[in-house]
Amino acid sequence: MVVTRNIVLLLLSITFVAPIVLFTDRLGTFKYPFAEQEFIEAVTAFVSAADSGHLNLLPQESSTVFKEPIGLVYTEDTSNTENLLHGLHFAKPGEHVSARVLSATNDEGQTKGENPIKLVTDGINQGNQNSYMVKADTTGDSVNGEDAIDVDDNDGKLAKSSDLVSETTDTKQEQEHIKSSSQVTQKEPILSEADKHNDQTPPDARVQQLKDQLIQARVYLSLQAVRSNPHLTRELRLRVKEVSRTLGDASKDSDLPRNANERMKAMEQTLMKGRQIQNDCAAAVKKLRAMLHSTEEQLHVHKKQTLFLTQLTAKTLPKGLHCLPLRLTTEYYSLNTSQQQFRNQQKLEDPRLYHYAIFSDNILATAVVVNSTVAHAKDTSKHVFHIVTDRLNYAAMRMWFLVNPPQKATIQVQNIEDFTWLNSSYSPVLKQLGSPSMIDFYFKTHRASSDSNLKFRNPKYLSILNHLRFYLPEIFPKLNKVLFLDDDIVVQKDLTGLWSIDLKGNVNGAVETCGERFHRFDRYLNFSNPLIAKNFDPRACGWAYGMNVFDLVQWKRQNITDVYHKWQKMNHDRQLWKLGTLPPGLITFWKRTFQLHRSWHVLGLGYNPNINQKEIERAAVIHYNGNMKPWLEISIPKFRGYWTKYVDYNLVYLRECNINP
Repeated sequence: MVVTRNIVLLLLSITFVAPIVLFTDRLGTFKYPFAEQEFIEAVTAFVSAADSGHLNLLPQESSTVFKEPIGLVYTEDTSNTENLLHGLHFAKPGEHVSARVLSATNDEGQTKGENPIKLVTDGINQGNQNSYMVKADTTGDSVNGEDAIDVDDNDGKLAKSSDLVSETTDTKQEQEHIKSSSQVTQKEPILSEADKHNDQTPPDARVQQLKDQLIQARVYLSLQAVRSNPHLTRELRLRVKEVSRTLGDASKDSDLPRNANERMKAMEQTLMKGRQIQNDCAAAVKKLRAMLHSTEEQLHVHKKQTLFLTQLTAKTLPKGLHCLPLRLTTEYYSLNTSQQQFRNQQKLEDPRLYHYAIFSDNILATAVVVNSTVAHAKDTSKHVFHIVTDRLNYAAMRMWFLVNPPQKATIQVQNIEDFTWLNSSYSPVLKQLGSPSMIDFYFKTHRASSDSNLKFRNPKYLSILNHLRFYLPEIFPKLNKVLFLDDDIVVQKDLTGLWSIDLKGNVNGAVETCGERFHRFDRYLNFSNPLIAKNFDPRACGWAYGMNVFDLVQWKRQNITDVYHKWQKMNHDRQLWKLGTLPPGLITFWKRTFQLHRSWHVLGLGYNPNINQKEIERAAVIHYNGNMKPWLEISIPKFRGYWTKYVDYNLVYLRECNINP
């Protein structure tokens, strides 16, 4: 009996002591006993306190049995380490929590050094590094996969198997990785489109941005809230001066100085200060509208001034071109009679040759027409130039071509005063041009603003030289065909082919200008007048003066000069058309004009800077019709070279008169 009792007591002692010894030995093998004990107590409290909101990322364990203590818990922000579990417990769904859990658990049957929780977290870290760039661009309440611990409200308890957790988490990570990869793939074309868009950035993008900044700065300077801040006002004015100097005359980004970006950034910082002070959008909008209205009014005034000054410039003669005829006239009268004669005068009335008619008082312009024509002629000896000028420029025109003969071509210079048949009793237009009402129309400047088309007020229309084109048979009675050339054209190809064109019974061969909206009949003729409305079509195509082939045989047969005189008499009060030569030309040669190919004659170089370059290069004749003549400072720069290359600026007369390219 005693032996049995001793055995029972021994077994009870072993049963009581053995667990204590074993448990103490295992604690002695822990590397971080205090951290593990704190974590055990915290997890015990967490599990007993929380009925929902479990930590699904970690393997679930029973509250009464611990296979192994959990390792260290820490965050990237060490100041929040103590509150991590507390924060996890009270975190709301969708709330962002930044934490990372590491484990040192080594379950039996696992390969040495392999921790399922650590493998899971390492997989999360690796997967999120791949998808970080994609997720960083997204917005909303979603939790970042790298820094968050998922909370599943639908689960009532923690998972019992760490292997199950590992498989589930790995599956989620593979799905996230695939999704991230697809998002990156989808974004690649978008990025390439953006790069393509950047490649198409306008060449004046920064210039426009600087101009916008100037406008914003001026708006702020005009607002009371900003003006009441002296420091900001001074800073804004300084930035305006800096940006204005930076812009200068720049039209594209390449014209800007190197410090343009610095000035732009400085201005933007100052504007940000203005936005902080002035947050009343209504006041800014009101000011912008006032500025817009004022700018529109100024633009309207400047357009009117520009139109007037352009017309005035077109009417005037540059000092050098005024000097040139004076210098040439002096030299001409110093010559003896034999030296004043041109050669080959026997060719002047030969109908087998190529005859040109040029009516001008501009010596240099006439010289360019002759020089460019001769430069492209196949046989210059067959070309004859008939030049008619006024009394003031007659001697100078002769002297120029005596000193500068155009190779083997023949030159004739005539004085319009020698045409005794051209008088007011024969020519209605000559009588009208000398009337007081006509002179009043041209020279009374106080009425200029009432005329919507100032170009018809150019006093050149008072010159009978401009109307000689209607008297070609009288000037050249023995010729069959004449090519009429204006003095503001340049010849680029051989023109002899024009004489072989069959005009099919028409008198005038010209290039039509239907492509130009302002070259319709209703632009030049007054269709409110019954006489005009009855005889002409307002939408009929106009044609161009400047290079015209005239069949003088048909001219005489159809009595064209009489037709011209009849309409001129009916227009004595200028009720049918304004003055000029194109409106009566459209009427006189109505249904008597043969359409030439457009490549023979390209117009617009005196007003249109957008003419196609290929059209200019293909053209036989280019025409500087408009106010921007190539010999004026207001000429279009990119077209001026076609004209200046036929002027020898090294000639002594040009140097003495300071005529430069």
